[in-house]
Amino acid sequence: MEPVTHFLTGACLGRSGLNRTTAYATLTMVLAAEAPDVDMFWFFRGRLAEFQHHRGITHTFLGAPFMALGVTGTVWLWHRWRIRNRGKQTAGYAPPVRWGWIWFLALLADFSHILLDWTNNYGVRPLFPFHPNWYAGSIFFLFEPVLFGALLIAVLMPAILGLADREIGVRRPAFRGRGWAIFALCVAVGLGCWRWAEHERALHLLAEQSYQNEPVLKMTVNPYPGDPFEWFGIVETKDFYQTALLNTRTDSFTSQAPDDLYYKQPQTPAILAAKRSRLGRVFLGWSKFPHVEEIDTFGTLPNGAHYTRVQFQDLRFAYSVLFLRGGTNSPLSGVVTIAPDGTVDQMEMDGEIQK
Repeated sequence: MEPVTHFLTGACLGRSGLNRTTAYATLTMVLAAEAPDVDMFWFFRGRLAEFQHHRGITHTFLGAPFMALGVTGTVWLWHRWRIRNRGKQTAGYAPPVRWGWIWFLALLADFSHILLDWTNNYGVRPLFPFHPNWYAGSIFFLFEPVLFGALLIAVLMPAILGLADREIGVRRPAFRGRGWAIFALCVAVGLGCWRWAEHERALHLLAEQSYQNEPVLKMTVNPYPGDPFEWFGIVETKDFYQTALLNTRTDSFTSQAPDDLYYKQPQTPAILAAKRSRLGRVFLGWSKFPHVEEIDTFGTLPNGAHYTRVQFQDLRFAYSVLFLRGGTNSPLSGVVTIAPDGTVDQMEMDGEIQK
């Protein structure tokens, strides 16, 4: 999920009653709910390095206790700074600092991050490095407006109501917003269950169709933001991929050939060389529905040899209200240029040249 949803989830978890266990509970859970995305700093090593390591060890069951320990250390530093600069005086209702609880709450928030990332179609690999397989629930879009709205309201409403309380002289309660936080978390669970049910209906609808009388090797459906009835389906057969729009409210299946057909190209020397490149290995290790094709050639030599550009794209991301379909505008796509002698001349990830 996008970062703000993670932050809001941590805040609601803390305010749901866990903030009564120890001081800094909500702060801890807000920080820990986003901490696994520290792997985004691989961006400074290049787009391919970021892609290779994103949702890696920081998004695993093995890494979670250490991420929680790192957050605990950050909160400890903040606590020491407060004591040094503000003294030991705190409000009378504040619970004491319990560092064991701080670590445990950070661990819970870290798991919430892994769970939320599992719900979209990019997926996570929680058992890495022992089991590198990717798992994706594909029930929420990267940004889910209903979930985001419920969490945001739960975080802001206590502050808004607190303004009114101060105007009429009502004493501020020790822990505000517990009911709103629990409500938002219930909305998240209920919405997830609803979308899971519609996801299964969409898969069933996809399986009912015929695909040029070829057996289906695998299939998936991917969510749209906001609408739990609209899905983007992908079917793989031996010779091609077919994509389609599905609506589980009307039980409709819409596919417009040939635009929604992606035929698999023969394994040419250029494609095989591109798959052996670093970009090819990283991409194919992650992709569930990879479409690899030669997109153009250039620089033809007198002997007929030429440079060949090979494109990698995962059809799970060949749709969106935010990106153009297909081609180099498809998100999370890569291009490898193969020289006439069969070596890798250049790699591009999302349009950026990689070293």
